[in-house]
Amino acid sequence: MLHTHATGFDISRLSTAVPRELVHKRAHAEVLLTGWTTHTENRHTVRAQWPRFHSFYWPRDQRFDPMLFVETVRQTLPLLSHTAYGVPFGNHLIWDDFSYQVDPLAMQVPESPAEVVLDNVCEDVRIRNGSLVSMVMHTTAYREGLRMGTATTRFANRSPALYQRLRGPRHDLAAVRRTALPLPPALRPVAVGHCLPYNVVLAAGARTDRWQLRADLDHPVLFDHPVDHAPGMLLLEAVRQAAHAHRPETGMVTGMSVTFDRWVELDEPSWVSVAPLGGDRLKITIEQDQAVCLSAEVATAQPAPVPGADAARVPALT
Repeated sequence: MLHTHATGFDISRLSTAVPRELVHKRAHAEVLLTGWTTHTENRHTVRAQWPRFHSFYWPRDQRFDPMLFVETVRQTLPLLSHTAYGVPFGNHLIWDDFSYQVDPLAMQVPESPAEVVLDNVCEDVRIRNGSLVSMVMHTTAYREGLRMGTATTRFANRSPALYQRLRGPRHDLAAVRRTALPLPPALRPVAVGHCLPYNVVLAAGARTDRWQLRADLDHPVLFDHPVDHAPGMLLLEAVRQAAHAHRPETGMVTGMSVTFDRWVELDEPSWVSVAPLGGDRLKITIEQDQAVCLSAEVATAQPAPVPGADAARVPALT
């Protein structure tokens, strides 16, 4: 039976964000997901709301930032892990591979916050002793029935004890903050497709194909909570910014295919390098201590302007 207000309004239609603990966020304002439904054992619908403007994942040329889609997928990982696969709070979800592709035509910012539906199919679900070990999640995102993009994520679940053994002394969060590198000077925001200096994650330098990673442990979005290594979203943002810095005509990074090989530590310098692959594709790597930590193949595009877009609706690049 539906509960209704005296005016006849159906309160079941009201929406709110899911508990922040389910998406591993401390700030309520950063929670994008609004609900979920499990249809079968391994197929789930997740609902999200995208703001028309976000302080970090802000729109460019009246199109949503593809990294907003990536963050929505990232939040889906812990949500489904906890609610559908019984992963305890305190466990660590670790990316192995991640890829996404978006359609620029479907990423146009509407006149009100966007209601996004994500269809998630989980495969290769590995359970050991009743506990999730790893799985692959395929995601397709829709808005008003229009397909916006797809993503595939392979990730592992590690208990606190196992994670601490894997990380060893690096697991000490207090030591991480004490020993983290000071921030080097940033590239100009306009060079990496941003408008605020504190959102730049690449350091200024003489080269246009290699930059030092900037990891600001006080950044309210990328470091929403303490971690003992560079978080995955920081690394993916570095890949995106490197594409803009190397190829200034880039309007949008429409896709990535990323492999995570090693953790990127916060007390040693790491380097983001770009090499052309031909056409609109780039090879981007992140290295530390002469070892590759992340490798990515990136697709870039310069989408046609949105008809009737008002450039004054978003801050100008500086």
